[in-house]
Amino acid sequence: MSGLKLFNTKNGMTEVMPRLAGIEADVQSLIEAHMETMLGVRFLASEYVIGCVDGGRIDSLGIDENGAPVIVEYKRGTDAGVINQGLYYLSWLTRHRSAFDGLVRDRLGVTAASQILWSAPRLICVAGDFTRYDAHAVHEHRRSIDLVRYRYFGSDHISLETIVSVTGRSNAVNRRTRRHAQPGAPRALHEHKGAMTELAVAVDETLRGLGDGITRVQRKQYAAYQRLRNFACVIPPQQTKLLVYLKADPKSVDLVPGFTRDVTGLGHHGTGDLEVQLRTERDLERAQDLFRISYAAA
Repeated sequence: MSGLKLFNTKNGMTEVMPRLAGIEADVQSLIEAHMETMLGVRFLASEYVIGCVDGGRIDSLGIDENGAPVIVEYKRGTDAGVINQGLYYLSWLTRHRSAFDGLVRDRLGVTAASQILWSAPRLICVAGDFTRYDAHAVHEHRRSIDLVRYRYFGSDHISLETIVSVTGRSNAVNRRTRRHAQPGAPRALHEHKGAMTELAVAVDETLRGLGDGITRVQRKQYAAYQRLRNFACVIPPQQTKLLVYLKADPKSVDLVPGFTRDVTGLGHHGTGDLEVQLRTERDLERAQDLFRISYAAA
């Protein structure tokens, strides 16, 4: 049972009691209709029939903000089989990539299909609750799995709570790297590169330290830090600065020229409408409140 409590403060203080869906399909249809808002996943197909001897239907298929294939499985209450069922479908999907490639091409176009991130397919299990054995089991698999608990509150609210989030492969930068200057390279240029590399490591450590269940997904153009959804995207260091894009609302931030910028509607790699420009460790300290706001929004 969820430990989340919700209270209505109108005319006193009244607890709004949580409840489960009447049927599993209620949760599925609601999330499929708003999948990008709720999970950060673009919806592709519902009840997708897989072509194998044992057969089966994938509840929902989608693709996340970083181009990773996503399977979403739903259960009304607690069901010990939801993880194994999802893993079965995920295994089928990774062996039949052409079917998913074709689905993305038909729904989203050739460009999206060419950018699918097959190194990081995901399984999201949405259920009324999970047992401690479920939470332990996901750590035993070499897959990216999110266990998400839902609850309805009254007639107008639904909560999604990430219970466990694991990544199937580590893309973390766990050690400091040194870039050696090429013979004849200007000393100042080498020092700039070294400083930006050190700053990038510090940014990685800071973003990962914001909470549990943070996954780092490496793409060619950026590194995404996500819970269920991306909350930060870091562009590879430039000569004198590091760019980070956040999900924080630019309209709620006092923008500072040379430090923060509203990039709503402007093309850039990664996701997020608030650009943060980092040049020094002091800039990183100034940005930490913005990092936390974006993390909370994800």
